[in-house]
Amino acid sequence: MGKFVIRTVPSGIKFDLKATNGEVIATSEVYKTKANCLNGVASVKKNAPIAGVEDQTQPDFAKVKHPKFEIYTDKSGEIRFRLKATNGEIIATSEGYKSMKSCVNGVESVKKNAADSETVEEE
Repeated sequence: MGKFVIRTVPSGIKFDLKATNGEVIATSEVYKTKANCLNGVASVKKNAPIAGVEDQTQPDFAKVKHPKFEIYTDKSGEIRFRLKATNGEIIATSEGYKSMKSCVNGVESVKKNAADSETVEEE
């Protein structure tokens, strides 16, 4: 089972969702308060398992309703995903992947791990 790790950074507080093997599979924006960060965790737990997948790397890709994972190519040519909540807000993002297969595996890992993951604070 994965876990959400909340940590303080110089500009606020954020979370990482880590897979069972300890790898970070998604990260949040930086929040101003712990309460807002915990709301972000709750939103990922709620939305990730039911989110569809929109592959924006394809020409004429099919639009998917929120909540959804958007798979896209970044400016450096790496493939990434972002999870958007029902209201269209980005609630988690991925690292850059070299292959589509790795990115899709990341999406599946978030879907599988998010709902039942515990939340811990990094010391």
